Amino acid sequence: MFLDLMLKFYVQTQLFFQRKDGASGIEYAIIVAMVALVIVGAGTGLGTKIKSIFDSVATKMTT
Repeated sequence: MFLDLMLKFYVQTQLFFQRKDGASGIEYAIIVAMVALVIVGAGTGLGTKIKSIFDSVATKMTT
């Protein structure tokens, strides 16, 4: 049972890496990396603005 499952997994993995049509795993990884860079780039500028909003709200709540 377990060996059959491992054999199927191995065969599917080999077929995945030998496919030439469509986007490959590396192309998907590049897309994910680019999206992550955009999110990090936008998040750093946005993070300081959000922090200042929360700081002002916290200051007003204590008075």
